[in-house]
Amino acid sequence: MYDVIIVGSGVAGSACARELSRYKLKLCVVEKEEDVCCGTSKANSAIVHAGFDAAEGSLKAKLNVRGNQRMGKLAKELDIPFRRNGSLVLCLDKEDMPKLEALYQRGLANGVEELCILDRKQVLELEPNVTDSVYAALYAPTAGIICPFELNIALAEHAFTNGAEFRFHTEVMDIKRMEGGYTLYTSRDVLRTRYVVNAAGVYADRLHNMVSAHKLTIVPRRGEYCLLDKAAGSHVERTIFALPGRLGKGVLVTPTVHGNLLIGPNAVEIEDKEGIHTTREGLDEVMEKARQSVKDLPMGRMITSFSGLRAHTDQEDFIIGEVEDAKGFIDCAGIESPGIASSPAIGEMVAQLLKEKLGLEEKPDYITERKGILRPSSLSREDRQALIKKNPAYGNMICRCEGITEGEIVDAITRPLGARTLDGIKRRTRAGMGRCQSGFCMPRVMEILSREGGIAMTDITKSGGESRILAEPSDRGSGYGSI
Repeated sequence: MYDVIIVGSGVAGSACARELSRYKLKLCVVEKEEDVCCGTSKANSAIVHAGFDAAEGSLKAKLNVRGNQRMGKLAKELDIPFRRNGSLVLCLDKEDMPKLEALYQRGLANGVEELCILDRKQVLELEPNVTDSVYAALYAPTAGIICPFELNIALAEHAFTNGAEFRFHTEVMDIKRMEGGYTLYTSRDVLRTRYVVNAAGVYADRLHNMVSAHKLTIVPRRGEYCLLDKAAGSHVERTIFALPGRLGKGVLVTPTVHGNLLIGPNAVEIEDKEGIHTTREGLDEVMEKARQSVKDLPMGRMITSFSGLRAHTDQEDFIIGEVEDAKGFIDCAGIESPGIASSPAIGEMVAQLLKEKLGLEEKPDYITERKGILRPSSLSREDRQALIKKNPAYGNMICRCEGITEGEIVDAITRPLGARTLDGIKRRTRAGMGRCQSGFCMPRVMEILSREGGIAMTDITKSGGESRILAEPSDRGSGYGSI
């Protein structure tokens, strides 16, 4: 019998788990995939929005601004990269100035600090590669960029270190009320809990509808992206937005905290909650719209494309709170943009709600900080040499594109909630995220994962399920498996 079960280990669920792990309670996170950060949280714009876009008085506005304010301190506590690079919303026509002014006024009403409107000359002084047709821009210095994988994984690791239990490969098939709580029938076993937190992303409507007569509908919005390598990373310094439209903030151009350049997303409403494929039409749309904001984009530097799903509801706001006709069931649903920016505040809000309902007491031995993977590249030459002398694995280069060593990969596998797939290692270390997209390092990463994780080479997957890399030896032919 748990006090709280959180369904979903994306950034919202992991933020809730991290905040709740401060208290004396029996806490569990269940996740249908093989790892944390396998849904919306792994494929997004990685932007810490300033907070001027959401409607005044909405949960999105409140939690976005609060989350933005908390992100710097949180990044230090979790030992993850975060940079306040600022953002610009471009106005390309004098006739659209009322829209830009409205965005500015909304930002002021939401409590966003340091907002200002720049004229064409000021914009081009800041960003020379912005389109020459720019008329003005809304400048938000408090906006930032973060690594969504590292944020999500760090939140989960920190929760786990502080006592939260995580169950992977555990899909919730049904939920029934019982006296004093809920019974969760999962793909693996039956779990009981006093409270449920529904942080299931695009599947949050299915869980909600198991317990409530007031039905919820989540429509997946697919957004496609192009990622350029680090040679293009300095093309712009700030995050460049177009004026928002009906389907969101439009196509952006932004540097990443790791030095790449990211372009996207478009917005297409679909029915398939697993529809994360890219399309030629979608990528063409992304590139065309990006060129309207930023000139001379070096698209020849594109190293990969991907898409992600946003959990959109017709309420146009986050849905966070106890369900009216299902006491003890807490929705944390509709967490689309600005979900990453809002995540620290989302965790705070849900934890405070449950603290009051359960009468929770803080742990005297709560561990306040988490240490990330040791990066030899961040050390001085002398310290790096000393590290390699102590542990030669940090001198064995595995991923040449990203400069990732064997020591870092071993750490990713053996640390709390360690990686068990190639994508799990990639999100924790960046091995395979470079120009060659794992063409060189994958066999070597597999050898380390097999050795350190105790996984047979033929059982290693890219991302869980049936995504095996090696085939089983054939009864005919040479008998060797193949890549």
